[in-house]
Amino acid sequence: MFKKAGALLALVVAGTAAPTTTTSSPTASVQNGTYVGVRNANYQQDFFLGMPYAQQPVGDLRFTVAQPLNESWDGERDAKEYSHICVGYGTDSIWYPQAEACLTLNVIRDSSVTESSELPVGVWIHGGGFFEGSSADQRYNMSAIVANSYKIGKPFIAVSLNYRLSAWGFLSSSQVWGTGNTNLGIRDQRLALQWIKENIGAFGGDPDKITIWGESAGAMSVGYHLAAYGGRDDGLFRAAIMESGGTIPASPGNYTGYQTLYDDLAAKVNCSGVADSLQCLREVPFQELNAVLNGTDGESDYNFGPIVDGDLIRDWGSLQLDKQKFVKVPIISGTNTDEGTAFGPTGINTTEEFYAYLTDGESGFQLPSSIANEILQLYPDDPALGIPEFLGSARVPSKGYQWRRTCAYAGDYVMHANRRRQCEAWTETSTTAYCYRFNMRGADVPILSGATHFEEVSFVFNNIAGLGYHYGKPFAGMPESYVQLSNLMTSMWASFIHDLDPNSGIKNSSVRWQPYGKDEPVDLVFDANVTSYMEPDTWRKEGIDYINSVASAYWR
Repeated sequence: MFKKAGALLALVVAGTAAPTTTTSSPTASVQNGTYVGVRNANYQQDFFLGMPYAQQPVGDLRFTVAQPLNESWDGERDAKEYSHICVGYGTDSIWYPQAEACLTLNVIRDSSVTESSELPVGVWIHGGGFFEGSSADQRYNMSAIVANSYKIGKPFIAVSLNYRLSAWGFLSSSQVWGTGNTNLGIRDQRLALQWIKENIGAFGGDPDKITIWGESAGAMSVGYHLAAYGGRDDGLFRAAIMESGGTIPASPGNYTGYQTLYDDLAAKVNCSGVADSLQCLREVPFQELNAVLNGTDGESDYNFGPIVDGDLIRDWGSLQLDKQKFVKVPIISGTNTDEGTAFGPTGINTTEEFYAYLTDGESGFQLPSSIANEILQLYPDDPALGIPEFLGSARVPSKGYQWRRTCAYAGDYVMHANRRRQCEAWTETSTTAYCYRFNMRGADVPILSGATHFEEVSFVFNNIAGLGYHYGKPFAGMPESYVQLSNLMTSMWASFIHDLDPNSGIKNSSVRWQPYGKDEPVDLVFDANVTSYMEPDTWRKEGIDYINSVASAYWR
């Protein structure tokens, strides 16, 4: 069922044209049967790839809540190759074969691990705006971070998973809501976590020591799981890591905001005017439906995403944090200094144009004039207060005379304000939170982007070779201090997964990560140009605090 998705990507090693394996094949006996993985001699690691955690969402299971596996087998099944990735639209997905049958996960462990090892587990949930990405993405290669975890004496087992994307995973309408088939991609993840809880012991993992971990949409997914079902603790994880995302997403909305989009899609595949349009959509041949969804340049015009459905996602994230309706487990939560260069508008040259952007819905929100005017005051037309900071008082006319101003605001409302509120909410329940600001630009992005969205990923994964980076290598031509920062971060992530303390595996370092305090809110600033350091979490405080105070105006 699961065909080869390119090379054995998890086995790729820097400087090696092909994977180097031994003849020994590792096995693991899960509840449904026995899997045979593949062993890598370079890293001395075992890989179990492309293992289904659900019945595949095809036929009548398309646009339906994922169903648990309903089969078992005798003998052995191969888990040596990635499955096809879930259908997505964008540059993160174009490199890998795609299919509807994609609900699989992968386990990466050191070859010394046995079923009795009971190691902590880190579960990676990829990002990509809920419309692209996969666990097969080489940028998320687990080998380096797992290898380093052994080097520092904090070993863990890594798991990565696929979940349905775009319309396939987040179709919304009154018909979808009425049948309870909302937020399918998040529900996919939830079922994967249940599979991991039940089966990770077969691979040498401890089911009571699972950390969920993601970036961007993956971090938002983690935030949703923390608040799922009104903050119900199903015992699926003991800790969480959120990189540039969290429980308060940009704007989840509800199904009514997608009804027109759903109706348009249904009309284009002749599913209008029928008694059950959702069932009709299930019966449309894949190629026909995908051709409608797949727009210009591999992107889609049907940008469905998570919604507040009153079930899995019961309320806006800001309200759930305010009401303390979330799972109280330790977290790492952080953002990148110049997030706004990825999310801010271009072409805004005047204060009047900025005001229009805030109030006419172009930003995604039609803010009241009183709020818009307050934002104009808190984010004044002073480029020295904008981002990236290193530009000083310079403007960037090619992107808009007020680009630095609008990017500072956009980064705050999309990412920074949400992260700060996440950390504050944790201290209000006396739950441990380690918070950070990542302050480095990799070589893979233009200088003007600064320390933008996604830049911390290569550092966390210790991906010095830049595997999977098709448009530039993050560490290429950069000083040794970049590698040192990566070693620090990858060690801190492993230490947190192992001990719930990012400092436990850090030796001979002047850097110590202090937890966020109610009376002393602090962040660790990760920087390669200077020694990483703790700072009070007062960065752009007035603007961020105001955005959080009017969260309802942002529908979140």
